[in-house]
This record gives sequence, structure tokens and C-alpha cells, in this order.
Amino acid sequence: MSDPEPIPAWWIVGPGEQAPNGGLNGLPEAPPWRAFAKQSDADAAAESAGDQTGPVEDRGAGFKLDPKQYDIINAAICLRRPLLVRGKPGVGKTMLAYHIARQLRLPRVLRWSITSRTQLKDGLYQYDAIARLQAASLTRHSAPGSYGTQGETDNSPVGNQRAVSRPHLRAHMSDASDDPPPIERFMKLGPLGTAFATSRFRRPRVLLIDELDKSDIDLPNDLLHIFEEGEFEIPELERETDQPEGGKSKPARPANSQEGRPVRLPVQGHREETPVLVRDGKVPCRDFPIVIMTTNDERDFPPAFLRRCLELDIAPPDEAALIEIVKSHLGLAADAELDATYRAIIDAFHARRETRDNELPTDRLLHAIFLAWKHVDIDQRIERGEPPKDKDALIDCLWPGETS
Repeated sequence: MSDPEPIPAWWIVGPGEQAPNGGLNGLPEAPPWRAFAKQSDADAAAESAGDQTGPVEDRGAGFKLDPKQYDIINAAICLRRPLLVRGKPGVGKTMLAYHIARQLRLPRVLRWSITSRTQLKDGLYQYDAIARLQAASLTRHSAPGSYGTQGETDNSPVGNQRAVSRPHLRAHMSDASDDPPPIERFMKLGPLGTAFATSRFRRPRVLLIDELDKSDIDLPNDLLHIFEEGEFEIPELERETDQPEGGKSKPARPANSQEGRPVRLPVQGHREETPVLVRDGKVPCRDFPIVIMTTNDERDFPPAFLRRCLELDIAPPDEAALIEIVKSHLGLAADAELDATYRAIIDAFHARRETRDNELPTDRLLHAIFLAWKHVDIDQRIERGEPPKDKDALIDCLWPGETS
């Protein structure tokens, strides 16, 4: 058995469970053409309490990939470019994102699953205007002297009914006044917005944009614009911060002024994560996140979009790689011998997958291995104690189609 090739000194992600070369400590600064907004000292101090406090990613254990493919993965991270990952379903495209986050000890992956109805705004932020309107109405009806209050002179139950039927709105009610509740109480950053707002130098977030090929025709170009600009605006919040106060117009502020009303918006992820600071409705990207986009190649992407991405093709694992994957999931050492039953299942899976143009996902193999590991008899007609027949029963149950 030949010795593994040495890991290049510039890699920060590699095979195995431990990040090579100190992991993120070895991440260089972004290229000048990929450097984005600088943070003011005031905002940096205000955000010090908003560092990522969620738990570290715990998925992605046992992920296996051809070591040669880590060149392009590390290049994407160092160059601050999104990585477009191609491959058949089940080859591990999605798990790559979790593997990177786990190895680098980063917070949980921000996942954005794409459908034909997905729009760019869905990934940036959500704003519940209806809930804000309801909360404003509830506030007015709860004001002293208005109908719907707790007062005995109120003969209309409308206000009380609203307060009872919508208790979740009480948390958003402001003091009784004609002003609507603060808009930021009804906003939340989406997965892409959270990745932009919370990524820092040597502390990026991992964003998984899953099945991008299912999107409508405009989304890739919309993403291209956001990735190149390195910031986005929240129009509703921008209008709110520019509204006149007390009927008087706000004086014009100099360009790049830091005097706009800052707000804190909740983010996607774990509930322990602190809201992030947003000023003047603009969400800048301090350092580009690690963006993993997956595609099953159900459609083509615009050339301009592809030019801004790095691309990785993940092929279905060969038989030797399947053995390594199974060993990893069973917690066996790399040099350990597999039980004959497991080897028989792997051989059968590999043979059947070849007859089906590599369409069998690897997780189907792991399903069969798990059931064999737990000694589950899939077909009660098969006499126990005959591993080959048990193996065939597992195959027929989990891998429907042609027999091997």
C-alpha cells in the first residue's frame, strides 16, 4: 500500500476529520478584487456581542472525497468564490458543505433549498408586513379610551378578541401611540443574508444553496449580482430609516455617514445566535462566506454566472471508495477488515449500480449496511443464518430494479 501524498501547505480543508495546516488560521486575506465593506470601529464594538454563538456543525462525519478534488475546494475558499458542485443524486454534493463546516469547527451550515418558485429575496430576508399591520391595529385598540380596551365602558369585544386570538402579536406591540411598531421586529435575515451579515475574516459561515438547477431562469443572474456587489439593501428598512420624524424632514447626511439609525435583525440558524447590526437598510458582506451550490445538471447556467464560480464534479465512488465510506460510518479503522456480509453487500451494490448508469445513490448502500449491522431480516421468508440470501433480500427491498 503506497503512502498517501503529502497535503499541500496552502490547504485549509482536506481529507479526514482534522483541518490541515491550522485550518482557518492559515486562510489568507481576500484578493483585492474580492475585498468588500470595511467595518467602522463603532459598528465593530456594537457587533462584538453579536458574534456567532450557535453550536458547531456536527454533520459531515465520515465524508470521503478524492483528495485531488480538494485543490478546487481550497481555491474557492481562498479566492472567495462560490463553488458549483455537480454530480448525480446521492454522490455527496450536499454533505461537502457539512464536511467543510465540521472540519473547520464553524457554526451550523446555513441551508437554502431551491425550488422553481424561489426568488432572491427569499434568501436575503423575510418581512411580515401583515403581522406588523395587525400589531399596529392591536396597539391602537389597546390605547386608553379606544374601543377594544380592558375598560368597562367598552362595549365592543373586538380589541379583546384580537388580543386573545393573537397573543404572539403582543410581543411586538409598542407603547400606545399612533406610530406602528418598529419594523425590525417583523424582519429576519434569510440564509444568504445571514451568511453575508455574519461572515468575518477567518470566521466565515458556510452557505449551502441546494439544487440550484431547480430555480427559475433569473435566479442565477440575480445571485451573480449579489456575489459581485458584496452587499444588498432592504428597501422597507431603508425607507423606514429615512422617514420624517415628528412631521419634520431629516437633514441630509453626508455620504458614508454612520449616523443612520442602526437596528438589529434576527438571523437564520440556532436560537442562540445574536441579532446582527444593520444600518440604513444596507447589509454589507465583511468577508465572503463559503458558498457551496449543488446541481444535478437538470439545466444549464448562464456563461456569465459560470465564469464567476469555480466548478467541482463529484463522480460516484468506486468500489474501493465505497469500502472506505462504509468503514468510516461503522467506526472502523482504515486498515480494518470488513465482515464478509458487508463486503457482499458492497459488491452487489457496485454491480447493480453499474447496470443502472450510476443512478443508485450511495446512501442506499449505507441503508443496507445499517440493516445488516442491526441483523434486520428484510424478507421473513428468508431463513436466518444465510447471509447471501439475506443480502439479496436487502438488495431487492432497497435497490428496486434489475437484479444483479
